[in-house]
Amino acid sequence: MRQLHIVFLMALLFLGNIAIAQDEGGGDPALGDAIFGLQCATCHAKDMKTNATGPALGGVEERWADYPKEDLYTWIRYSQRMISEGHPRALELWADWKPTVMSSFPQLTDADIDNLLAYINNPKYADPVITGGIEGIPAEAEEKGINKPLFIGLFVILALLALVLARIISNLNYLAEVKEGNDGARRRTLVDVLTSKGVIGFVIFALVVLAGYTTVNNAIELGRQQDYMPEQPIKFSHETHAGIHEIECQYCHTGARRSKHSVIPGTNTCMNCHRAIKAGPKYGTQEITKIYASIGYDPNTDKYIEDYTELSQEEVEKIYKKWIGDSYVKANTDNPKALGRVDEVQDEQWEEIVASLTTELKPDVQGEIQWVRIHNMPDHVYFNHAQHVAVGKVECQTCHGQIQEMEVVYQHSPLSMGWCINCHRQSQVQFDNEYYDSYETYHKELESGDREGVSVEDVGGLGCQKCHY
Repeated sequence: MRQLHIVFLMALLFLGNIAIAQDEGGGDPALGDAIFGLQCATCHAKDMKTNATGPALGGVEERWADYPKEDLYTWIRYSQRMISEGHPRALELWADWKPTVMSSFPQLTDADIDNLLAYINNPKYADPVITGGIEGIPAEAEEKGINKPLFIGLFVILALLALVLARIISNLNYLAEVKEGNDGARRRTLVDVLTSKGVIGFVIFALVVLAGYTTVNNAIELGRQQDYMPEQPIKFSHETHAGIHEIECQYCHTGARRSKHSVIPGTNTCMNCHRAIKAGPKYGTQEITKIYASIGYDPNTDKYIEDYTELSQEEVEKIYKKWIGDSYVKANTDNPKALGRVDEVQDEQWEEIVASLTTELKPDVQGEIQWVRIHNMPDHVYFNHAQHVAVGKVECQTCHGQIQEMEVVYQHSPLSMGWCINCHRQSQVQFDNEYYDSYETYHKELESGDREGVSVEDVGGLGCQKCHY
């Protein structure tokens, strides 16, 4: 069976050589994937075509084609230095993206950057299509990279080849024994080969490795809910509020700048606007009426209802069905066919209000809205919004993605330990804060130009007790 093991090793080496050969640019996209996850994913979208905190990276080499490749390497390592030196391309990027500062990555070698660029250009990981009509960038990049079906086909072919070679070797051994005069020699069948100790041992080893790999990966993902997008009781659109109307995040999430939690906005905050704005562009009065019904505001009279929590559900229904009907009639005055559906519309919207504002534990419409929490850190993790927002000046989009473009909010970031640590390694602290006056060495290095900035890691941001207590 030694010959069979050699055949398997040759097959694995052959597949590895194909993987290396597929990277025409000299970089390894698999290694680049790891570098991107650790160094770039905080600010750049993984699809390579969507602008996030930083620009889309697809086509980055084409955009730097007018300059030596070493300039791109330097930009990745020392972006602010190139801006201060007046490099034309660096100034263009700064003009488009200031005041967002790109982190410095002096630890990345040329080989690391080649791997990263190979990953960016590899369609297995991303589609490097750039939107926005930037001159010189192709609409679609030429497909390059690893072809998964090809690898599966090669593996099957090589496995069959290994079996054929094992059969040939077995026959040759049989002929050699016959030639030596061994009367007890017999020809080994395929079943004998497949049930031999060597093959069984190899299969068991492969299964153990596969099971361990799967277990570790599943354990790493345990409790994570990236892309989690629950249905909320009210169809609240961040795209409309934070995007179109440009309402500042902290106007609603007031706790973000002064407490550990960003807090879910109280209904009174909604009423600051919706006492005047009583119909939305997409759902009309339906979703806004849920706000009124929860807090006890009568839009018919423009007054809050006294002893609202003491009213029966029939009394509450009567108030808001009247509002729904009057609003619907007003909006469809010139449409006789639509006016015939008043009762139907009232019933439909009231049923939706009841379904949204009541639960098994909250049978009445009156009371707080039961929003579904999306971002939820483990109990053993300490995270303080005020520290990041008020002190660190971290933009909401850094962790929550382009929230102003989300019709329905979802969890953008993985919120994993590695993701947080990577951010602390990259993010620069506001070092002019009096709190950091004791760091004399860092201040001297900043003044002399030996240091471009001070990261959270430099001031102890990776200490276990900072997040676990």
